[in-house]
Amino acid sequence: MLLGILCGLATCALWGLTFVVPRAIAPFTTMDLTVTRYGLFALASIVLMVSPRFRPKNIRPRMAITALLLGGIGYVGYFVSVAYAVRLAGAAIPPLVIGTMPVLLAIIANLRDRSVAWKLLALPLILIATGIGWVNVSIFAATPSGDQSAIWLGIGSALIGLTLWVIYGLASTAAMQSPDAPDILQWTGLQGIGAGIGCLVLIPFTSIGTDIVFTGAELLRFILWSLIMGLAGAWLATLLWMIASKRLPLALAAQLIVAETVFGLIFGFLFEQRLPTIAEAGGSILQLAGVGLAIAIFTPSRKRRAH
Repeated sequence: MLLGILCGLATCALWGLTFVVPRAIAPFTTMDLTVTRYGLFALASIVLMVSPRFRPKNIRPRMAITALLLGGIGYVGYFVSVAYAVRLAGAAIPPLVIGTMPVLLAIIANLRDRSVAWKLLALPLILIATGIGWVNVSIFAATPSGDQSAIWLGIGSALIGLTLWVIYGLASTAAMQSPDAPDILQWTGLQGIGAGIGCLVLIPFTSIGTDIVFTGAELLRFILWSLIMGLAGAWLATLLWMIASKRLPLALAAQLIVAETVFGLIFGFLFEQRLPTIAEAGGSILQLAGVGLAIAIFTPSRKRRAH
C-alpha cells in the first residue's frame, strides 16, 4: 500500500503543474501546449512499443477502446478545461474546484452503497462550499465588473474538468481492479495513443499559420515545458497513477487528489511570486478540512463506529 500512496502523491505533484504551466508559456497558447504535450505522450508510447513488453497484445478490444477514450477525452479534455480555467480565473479557484473530487467520489460511492448516513456528510460539504465561496467572493469583490465574466467562464471550465476527472478516476480504477486487469505499461501506452489522437482535432486551433511573435528564449521555454508535461506530466504520471489505482481502493486513491490541490496552489503562488491572501488561505484551509473530514467519515473504522 505504501508504494501505491507514494505513486499517487508523485502523480499529484506532476499533475499540479497543470495549474500553472499554461501561463508560463506565453506567447504560445493553451492549444499549442495541449497538442505538443499529448503528441509527445503518444510518440513516447509508440516508441516504447518497439519492446514487446509495452505492446498491448493481451488486452481485450473493449478494454483497449476504453483506454483510448480515457486518453483522448479524459486527458485532452481535462487539460484543456483546466488550462482555460487557470487563464480565465487565476491561480486559486481552479485547484479548489478540482479539489472537491474526493468528496464527489465519496458521494457517488454512498449513492451506490449507502454505507454512511447522509447527515454525517453535511459538515464536510458545508466546509468545502464555504471555502470555495469565500475565495470566489473575495476575487469577485476585487475584480472590475468588466472582468468578472471571465472568472465565471473560468469556474465553468474548471467544473467541466472536474467532471472529466471523476469519470477518469472511476473508469481507470474499475479497469485496474477488474479480474482481467490489463498490464499497466500496455494500458499506459494505449492511453498515450488515445491522447495523441484526441489532440489532432485541436491542431486547427493552435498558433500554426498565425502571426505569433516569439523570441528564442520563449521558444526554448515552450519546448522545455512541453517535454516536461508530455514525458513526466503525462506518460510518467499516467503510469504512476495506474500503479496507485491498482494497489489502492478507490476511496483512498481519491483522497490523494487533495495533494494535487495543494501542489496546484503552491505552484500558482510561486509563479505569481506572492503569498496567498487571507481569503485564499482561509478558503483553502476550510476546503482541505472538509475533504479531510469526509475522508475520516469514509474510513472503515469510522464507518463501523457510525453503525
